[in-house]
This record gives sequence, C-alpha cells and structure tokens, in this order.
Amino acid sequence: MTILNNLIKSLLGGILLSASLMACIPENRKRSGTSPVGTWRLITGTLIENNDTTVTDYTQNVSFIKIINDTHFAFLQHDLNKGKDSAAIFTAGGGRYTFIDSVYSEQLEYCSDRAWEGHSFVFSIDLKNDTLIQRGVEKVESEGVNRINIEKYVRVQN
Repeated sequence: MTILNNLIKSLLGGILLSASLMACIPENRKRSGTSPVGTWRLITGTLIENNDTTVTDYTQNVSFIKIINDTHFAFLQHDLNKGKDSAAIFTAGGGRYTFIDSVYSEQLEYCSDRAWEGHSFVFSIDLKNDTLIQRGVEKVESEGVNRINIEKYVRVQN
C-alpha cells in the first residue's frame, strides 16, 4: 500500500508541475499545429478589391520578407534596383501578433504608411512544409481600403 501511495503522490506531483509550467507559457505561444516563427520570403500576393483581382509576383524586381518571433512580426519590402528608377519602393512595418490554431492576428504598431498604424488584421494561415499561405481582410477605412489579401510565402530559415 505504501508503494502505491508513493506512486500516486509522484504522479500527482508530476501532473501539477506540468500544469504549472504550461501556465507560464505566453498565450500566443499556446499553438496547435506548426508554428509560423521564422523568416519568410513573399512569393506572390493576391489582392481582391471591388471584384478586381491583382496578382503580384514578388520574385521579380522586389524583395519582401516577413520575420516572426515568439511575440512580434516585422515586414520589409524594397525594390532590387536600389531605388534608382521609377519602381523605387521601400515599405516596412511590424508589431505584436497572436497565433491560435490557424488564426493569425496582427496588431500593426509601426508602418512606413502611417495611416495603417494602430489597425488589427486577422488572417487564416495554412502551413505546409516550407510554405505559408496567409488569407484575410485588410480594412483601413481612412484610406478607403477594404480588400481580401492572400499571400504565399516560403520559409527562409527557422
């Protein structure tokens, strides 16, 4: 009986310790499935707005990456001609995010287009191997933006 009591006490202690440790994990890290943490290169972007669809190939003339750590995301885009022609562009932004199940929510705290700052965007994410597909609605009323955004990324590093 004493051996059984000691075994039960040990098991209960292990369960309580595990539960305590799980409670210390930040909420946005309690994820099911694969984590989006890493560096991602945007391959294509599809914008659907007012029944118009625009597909952009981000492998030609521009580079766009998204970096996601445990609590924050950042994105950077620039042209590959070093700003020396009419296609010159630089865009950057970032902030906090949450990822629970397949729902990825960005809180854009910083953006080179300042009208976008302070907005939240909710996306679904589909992760398969080294590919991440992000789908959601971008709405910024002050800019007249209300569109579906679908982005396809490939993992650069974990």
